[in-house]
Amino acid sequence: MANKIKFSYLNLNKKPSKDDIVVTFKMKPQKGFDFIKTAQELAAESSVGTWTEVTTLTKGIFQKLAARVIYLNMEKSVVKIAYPIQLFEKGNIAQLLSTIAGNIFSLKKIKILRLEDVEFSPRYINSFLGPQIGLQGIRKLYKIHHRPIIGCIIKPKVGLSPEKTAKLAYEIFSNGVDLIKDDETLTDMSFCRFEKRVKEVVKAINSLEKKSKSKKVFVFNVTGPADEMIKRAALVKELGGRCVMVDIIASGFSAVQYLRKQNFGLIIHGHRAGHSAFTRNKDWGISMLVVAKIARLAGIDELHTGTVVGKMEGSREEVVSINDFLRSKFGKLKPVLPVASGGLHPGLVEKLVKILGKDLVINFGGGLHGHPLGSAAGARAVYQAIDAATKGIPLDKYAQTHQELKLALDHWGYEKK
Repeated sequence: MANKIKFSYLNLNKKPSKDDIVVTFKMKPQKGFDFIKTAQELAAESSVGTWTEVTTLTKGIFQKLAARVIYLNMEKSVVKIAYPIQLFEKGNIAQLLSTIAGNIFSLKKIKILRLEDVEFSPRYINSFLGPQIGLQGIRKLYKIHHRPIIGCIIKPKVGLSPEKTAKLAYEIFSNGVDLIKDDETLTDMSFCRFEKRVKEVVKAINSLEKKSKSKKVFVFNVTGPADEMIKRAALVKELGGRCVMVDIIASGFSAVQYLRKQNFGLIIHGHRAGHSAFTRNKDWGISMLVVAKIARLAGIDELHTGTVVGKMEGSREEVVSINDFLRSKFGKLKPVLPVASGGLHPGLVEKLVKILGKDLVINFGGGLHGHPLGSAAGARAVYQAIDAATKGIPLDKYAQTHQELKLALDHWGYEKK
């Protein structure tokens, strides 16, 4: 039998105040438990309630701090809960997650529970720093305003020395790529020391930029213990780098906030490695949309969000909604540049741009380095594909006068929009 609730957490007539934080859950109780009562216990457990009546919970505390169930749809298993802003410490993502995504996931009587969305109040949003550079700042740096940013991952993902990394980066940058990134698994390894890698790559970029007016960005992975992460980012800044990457799930959002707080003036590139451990199951965990919202609060400038057409899981509806959010108004915080990465090759570009638009980074790994003529030709092929898609020219037509693109389409195929 479900526990009796002394105070009612159900208020379907309540309109959220301008400061409330409204959380949408997908929720279904175990067999034998009442949906409405379980929804109330969800609100109780994540605000002022507990498993039994307590004399210390006064009417005054309840009225001021209790979360309220404001919407229910049993058929679709949807519950919306409004949380008073007083429940949250400003600028503290760890405390936010402990509240709305904490003990509730351990409740035995709940069979399905997924945090689908969070609607933050402007007052709460503006207590965070958010991105320092943001989408417009990134485009201003590149002086590229009307096409996607062309990105590339070094391959093999680990194994190259700093010198070989720099040489490959120079070659790829020279053939049309704007951004090159470390793999999310590469930090300070015995075969590729971090400091040496930064020095060699920055030297290569400086040499290239003396010959060209275009700006190039290498994304150095600073992921590690928070103190080490700050040291690495400071080194990148000191040596003339422009961007650092952090694995946001593995590092934790507190570490991301700490990095952002340093105000290094570096682009912070957010990789989401590991997110599917709790975002992929549609009946349990936290949605990628929520992760994106929190990443923007924390101060990420660029965020991996999915490709729809590539190798990574993520529906068209989900990825488009995430990208739309990142580029939209969100309190006073700057917009974020989405990154499409994972299993991409030139033949997918036309379809990708149609679905996700031009305000993003399109990131190629094997779909560049695996080109039949090598990495330099692969870089030219992806540039040609993006040039064609931006101009609205079908890839197969453009390929008739561009050999590298033609070879890529012959090798990997072509998915028309």
